[in-house]
Amino acid sequence: MTPDLSIATLLQAYRSGTASPQQVVLAAWERAAQDDPAIWINRATLQQLQHHLAALDGESPDTRPLYGIPFAIKDNIDCAGLPTTAACPDWSYDPEENAHVVELLIQAGAIPLGKTNLDQFATGLVGVRSPYGIPENAFDPRYLPGGSSSGSAVAVAKGLCSFALGTDTAGSGRVPAAFNNLIGLKPTRGILSCTGVVPACRTLDCVSIFSLSAADAALVLDIAASYDPKDGYARRQAPSSPPVWPPRIAVPAAEQLDFFGNDSARELFESAIATVKSLGWTVVETDITPLLDAARLLYEGPWVAERAAVISSLLTLNPQALLPVTRSIIAGGLKGSAMDAFKAQYRLADLKRASEAIWDRADALLMPTTGTLYTLAEVEAEPVQLNSNLGRYTNFMNLLDLCGCAVPAGFLGAGLPWGITFYAPAFGDALVLDCAAHFHAARDLPVGKTALTSSDLPLPAAGFDEEETPMLALAVCGAHMEGLALHHQLSSRGARLLQRTVSTPVYRLYLLPGHGSVPDRPGMVRVSEGGAAIEVEVWELPQATVGSFITGIAAPLGLGKVQLADGTAVCGFICEGIVAEYAQDITTLGSWREWLRLTQ
Repeated sequence: MTPDLSIATLLQAYRSGTASPQQVVLAAWERAAQDDPAIWINRATLQQLQHHLAALDGESPDTRPLYGIPFAIKDNIDCAGLPTTAACPDWSYDPEENAHVVELLIQAGAIPLGKTNLDQFATGLVGVRSPYGIPENAFDPRYLPGGSSSGSAVAVAKGLCSFALGTDTAGSGRVPAAFNNLIGLKPTRGILSCTGVVPACRTLDCVSIFSLSAADAALVLDIAASYDPKDGYARRQAPSSPPVWPPRIAVPAAEQLDFFGNDSARELFESAIATVKSLGWTVVETDITPLLDAARLLYEGPWVAERAAVISSLLTLNPQALLPVTRSIIAGGLKGSAMDAFKAQYRLADLKRASEAIWDRADALLMPTTGTLYTLAEVEAEPVQLNSNLGRYTNFMNLLDLCGCAVPAGFLGAGLPWGITFYAPAFGDALVLDCAAHFHAARDLPVGKTALTSSDLPLPAAGFDEEETPMLALAVCGAHMEGLALHHQLSSRGARLLQRTVSTPVYRLYLLPGHGSVPDRPGMVRVSEGGAAIEVEVWELPQATVGSFITGIAAPLGLGKVQLADGTAVCGFICEGIVAEYAQDITTLGSWREWLRLTQ
């Protein structure tokens, strides 16, 4: 059985003393050695693992948010001490430094287990274009693992690591997630640095995250999304309000959907729409023609020239180093002209403007991640067209500057996983993660291969035993409320909702403007007169996780006692009174959600 290596489960096991990073990481390393060798291109040595483990001496989950969490790295992302090959042995090099995102994760306490297999030069959605073999689909080796981030997805699905990094230019972080029953986050382009990442299309590339839950993906994103001035395409996170809740969800018109003859996938998508409606979310039908037209530009337009630019010397001096299918695709980028590039840019600008009509009526778009899932034999017989079919719902995303989160939606008739994706405009990452989390919970689906705790690791079951784990009740009044921008900071720590209520009428509410990656949020100040009852949610979380939670709270906010309407007092967010001198007073609204509703 596959062990539960979700981040929350491991951190709780470390805090309770039922497991140690040494036990978990070495057990994962041993399982990887006994599993499909095609998952990996290069694995860390025991000496390298011990080096990373030694760096955790004197640390804990309260000082390192990814303390002892094992992860995998797609082999087009640099990890010092391991070669980077991009699945092309003749192109291999030995990086002296970690990629920016890898360094941030290691500094947070994560342990890199090795470099995973991929479609050569990240060119493909199938996962079979590698001289290092084909990673087996975690559910059925006769079917595609998905690409190009094949090894990363399979490693997480098989319980060999807690999360993995991929890249996503055309769908490489979402398609393998769908085929292996995982969360696949493709963040807003540029918020995860691509320094130390082998480019596919440098203007479009994104580092992606495979995980066992939306909360895990949100935590990794929160740690890795640090602006990198060395990356010419890096972007600072735009100040944004927490997501609108409940969201308005757009779905494609029925005649624009293509499941390539897979009736089981069609039924699952119809069921997914029904689930969204059951959550109380508004569903609107939309025209996705601009998206489909943009998708065709990625490989039928001049963006293939970006791929050729990366390996132009290899194409000229040693073309036989590439697999034939990879060579034929990338070599097509040598044929275009500057005029073609500008014409395509003009066309893309028109399509992007046309696509904006979707967001006038919806906050997020729900689409299939892929229309179907093919066998290895089917793709071997028709490698280019079937790969293209898999990109129908993914290829447009980076061209149109969208973010998205793939999430399991159920199983096809053959017992194979299949998924859907929530899309939103740039910087809507919190929204798509929240949509994915709520949808997955409503479907009550497993994740990964089995996601069951195994007896080969001393880990407790996911969740917390109230009789054994001391809990703290915490009142929140703003961005930490369910469905809002910072809620993942509670859910990733195993928090559970106790009640929705209001405070006693002795508080005033002020607007604290966001900055950088910090969203707008409210500050609740206790006053001797002129106060009002403020909407709050009371959550309980394990006391052992409170220390790491507090470190993320910045002035003028802090924790103190909050008086509730029933006369009880609980720990909760309070604000320094000095904000009354400069912040906007929004007390009359009585609720942060009401302020969000009025300002959207």
